Amino acid sequence: MYTGSCLCGAVRYEIHGDVDHATICWCTMCQKQHGAANGPYANVASSALRIVAGAAGITRYASSPGVERAFCSVCGANLTWQMAEHSSRIAVTLGTFDTPYEGLVTDELHTDSKPGWLP
Repeated sequence: MYTGSCLCGAVRYEIHGDVDHATICWCTMCQKQHGAANGPYANVASSALRIVAGAAGITRYASSPGVERAFCSVCGANLTWQMAEHSSRIAVTLGTFDTPYEGLVTDELHTDSKPGWLP
């Protein structure tokens, strides 16, 4: 089991199940959402993710048709990314894990958008 939370601690979650794989997305939407060069995610079964505190404080944003991103409405921490057509899976931001994730990132997505300012 993994646990996680947002920056202010208002939203807390548990993942009861395995991380299928971890990815780093370099798309410009992830860059803007995270305010960083990329968005790191753990892909899990939607049924494995349980919000244990602060569910009412989660804001959802449809960033493009069929894609929903969720974040804490108090501190703005990015929590999840999900496609409507694959609703049985959800991507949880690795930076919000409280339990260290010791797996490897297995895929890098949209590398054509990787910023040139990186070393």
